[in-house]
Amino acid sequence: MDATRQMRVADDFVRRLAAAIRGLQLYSPGHPLVARGLGALAETCSQLLADEPSITIGIVGADIVVGEVALPKSRESYGELLRRIKRLGIERITFDRGVTPDEINTLVTTICHPERPVGKDAPGAAPSDALEALEDLPHIRVGRIQLEERVDTSAADMAAIRRLYLEASNVAEEVWEAARTEGRPDPREAQNLIEQLSQAVAQNRTALLALTALKEYDNYTFTHMVNVSILTMAQARALGIDGGLLREFGLAGLMHDIGKVRTPAEILRKPDRLTDSEMNVMRRHVVDGAEILRRTPEIPSIAPVVAFEHHLRSDGTGYPVGVSRPKLNLATMLCSIADVYDAMRSQRAYQGSLPTERILEVMKRADGHQFDQHLVRRFTQLLGIYPPGNLVLLDDGAVAVVLQVHAPDPHRPRVRVIMDGKRRRLLTPVDINLFEEQSDPAKARKVVAPLDPSEYAIDPLTYL
Repeated sequence: MDATRQMRVADDFVRRLAAAIRGLQLYSPGHPLVARGLGALAETCSQLLADEPSITIGIVGADIVVGEVALPKSRESYGELLRRIKRLGIERITFDRGVTPDEINTLVTTICHPERPVGKDAPGAAPSDALEALEDLPHIRVGRIQLEERVDTSAADMAAIRRLYLEASNVAEEVWEAARTEGRPDPREAQNLIEQLSQAVAQNRTALLALTALKEYDNYTFTHMVNVSILTMAQARALGIDGGLLREFGLAGLMHDIGKVRTPAEILRKPDRLTDSEMNVMRRHVVDGAEILRRTPEIPSIAPVVAFEHHLRSDGTGYPVGVSRPKLNLATMLCSIADVYDAMRSQRAYQGSLPTERILEVMKRADGHQFDQHLVRRFTQLLGIYPPGNLVLLDDGAVAVVLQVHAPDPHRPRVRVIMDGKRRRLLTPVDINLFEEQSDPAKARKVVAPLDPSEYAIDPLTYL
């Protein structure tokens, strides 16, 4: 089947699914239009399964994928379908050959009315309860897409991740403004954003982490929200946390500073260091944030905890003053590391940015009193002394872009050399694993310093 016909068939299948759900939303189950929509979907499904043993509809970020065909402009064409499926936590629906109209009816009814799933006696069931109605269907399987992280990234992939990051910053601004003007953030906007970011963290964490190093002073508040969310999820995933809990950690990271919407603008935007009295006002944001999030429906309970605790330290210092915890929540500890790291590497009017090596030294200096040193070590292994996307100088004078961290030795990443020792651009960049070079002392090289890409008119991300 040619690509054009594949796209048309895939689009027709999704369109009929969306129409069947919409019909059941508008009309009673016995209405002729409902029966017609379900029948058309069952017929299309049967035709597709005549050629294939199964067909899968997947949700990847904001895109719908049928088999291996990604439907363009999925959000514009099927936004309501995406929202309904994501609300149930569904990322994959597989139809196997032999699926019956009754099974399709159960699926459509559950997606349309999760509050009264087929086979349930109790009304008002939660989405997680609704999914139980689908577990016994012999020819329909519902689950999550497992995406392995990719190391190499094509130009198209990098462009897509850049767009996702920019969109995430815009959504973070909308979430912030809703909290400022309406007293609480829009939970659905936030959850949709985290859904996309969590997929990207799973699919290509290295490229996404590289994007968090991009800084614009005017957008610091919103890029900081996104960066802390990404860095928190990246740490959590490295610890084996996945699925719904990973997204809860990401949402908590996104919302950690939401209490600052109540901080006076003259304090929040002051270009100089704050006075003691101003700092006391600023410190109220942890209490304000916890209060805002507790009063926001659909926000997981871990989010207000992290908002309240993220400036507390393991040794009992930090704030709110007088509050102590025998042990901080894991989400709090991961978010705190991400928060401090991102703040210290950011260029602001009253503070210059610091290189990663210096930041990690500061975080380790407390010797476990302020940060859990096991988690700091894991964070160092995750990002490296020279994180992916950094422009660096090698000891032979060559200039390179960091591609991937080598966890056992964060000082020796895999790099792509783009200039030789005389600072001449290479027509063909050369990839080198600095860790592997150690086996040959005559060739062994190392990174000696980070470089400022603006001084070389280079965008390192184009080399990933």
